Amino acid sequence: MTDPKLILLDEPAAGVNPTLINQICQHIIEWRRQGMTFLIIEHNMDVIMSLCDRVWVLAEGQNLADGTPEEIQKNSQVLEAYLGQ
Repeated sequence: MTDPKLILLDEPAAGVNPTLINQICQHIIEWRRQGMTFLIIEHNMDVIMSLCDRVWVLAEGQNLADGTPEEIQKNSQVLEAYLGQ
């Protein structure tokens, strides 16, 4: 890649040890500072909540909710779908 503007990442933390996850996240943070944009598909919510400005939640192939990480953590539909509350 030469000077990408958008990088798509599919499960960058899947099956990765915590030390390496931290290193990956630090690289993403630095690249964002340099002006790159990321689209990340990830099931590790700690990674998503620490890296993303905006989050989209899918359930059964449909967009269930979108918002800031804080909004998503409080969204009753998301909590019901994923935590059964």
